[in-house]
Amino acid sequence: MRTLQTQLERFGEQHLEGALRLSRQAGWPHRLEDWRLALSLSDGVAAIDGDGQVVGTVFATAFKTDAATINMVIVDEAMRGQGLGRKLMDAAFRLAGNLPLRLVATTEGLPLYEKLGFRQTGTILQHQGIAGEMPAPAGVEPASSADLTAIIALDRAACGADREQLIVYLATIGEFAVLRRNGQVEAFAALRSFGRGEVIGPVVASTLQDAKTLVSHFIVKRPGRFLRVDTGAEAGLAEWLAAQGLAHVGGGITMARPVEDRAKSAVITFALANQALG
Repeated sequence: MRTLQTQLERFGEQHLEGALRLSRQAGWPHRLEDWRLALSLSDGVAAIDGDGQVVGTVFATAFKTDAATINMVIVDEAMRGQGLGRKLMDAAFRLAGNLPLRLVATTEGLPLYEKLGFRQTGTILQHQGIAGEMPAPAGVEPASSADLTAIIALDRAACGADREQLIVYLATIGEFAVLRRNGQVEAFAALRSFGRGEVIGPVVASTLQDAKTLVSHFIVKRPGRFLRVDTGAEAGLAEWLAAQGLAHVGGGITMARPVEDRAKSAVITFALANQALG
């Protein structure tokens, strides 16, 4: 274990390479582009040691005035056990201000987050791999720019926060598909490059069957490609994903501070954009 003085700096482009080193050390699949996506949507802090190396990171991603997610929390393995994680979380709290907070915790991080007032709200199951062949589903259409307003509204209803900036950004780097009935967008899914391949999410729908249809659409479009889907255990999608060849390989624990009493919505999030952004 190293014992070194660290200083905290506002995270910028100059910290990306150091952050990538940390995420690789932690076994994360993130590419430099994935760090850039998170940075473009977030405020962050980097912990710097006496040699100028990045030894810790944390981001706070605000969704307008509704909520913020705390994410990209990493401490260099040689610096653990010295309170740096707590320092980074305190910095994230300052960045987020008074917004309600959400995060996805690892088992190792759970005790710290509970001490900081977070409470468990659910479980995320990570599924990935190369899916088997399946017939193309009927009724799915590529989304147009004119559909973004409806997609943003559905996403807001499902997650309880206005993630317009995230949805618009995903539309520039990936693609959306929709289910339309009576001329109205009723469900959607997104696909973009991430980590070892591509990630399907968010997926928002009112029924499990619609969610399966949207995920199937992207599986059929990406034969032989490595795909990832992060789904809530309560959503009911996990068993079907495994049957398609996307194995359960891990996940996380969703937490909130405070736990919000949200009204029941007609649509739910069947798959996350990723564990960092919800």
